[in-house]
Amino acid sequence: MAMIEETKSITNVIQNIILENREKLNVSGVLDVLSFDDQIIIVETELGLLTIKGENLKINKLNIDTSEVTLDGLISSLSYSNSDSLKKNTSGFIGKIFK
Repeated sequence: MAMIEETKSITNVIQNIILENREKLNVSGVLDVLSFDDQIIIVETELGLLTIKGENLKINKLNIDTSEVTLDGLISSLSYSNSDSLKKNTSGFIGKIFK
């Protein structure tokens, strides 16, 4: 008997990230904006959570129909993480507050 493993393939997913002069960012493949303020924006993408850090960040355009987001500000970093890690950190933080 052969075992069949089912894995999520990311080879069919296309995501573009265009950063212009560290001041304008266009991201495709966006599913949702989970959190935002003027220093950190967290977006859920088809490839995982994308955290954008910087100063004076603001979302100029969010189009869920085309899965695109455009933001402005001084961008200092972009990083990916899994959505599971955010859920663990959030539940831990909230759990500590309500103890």
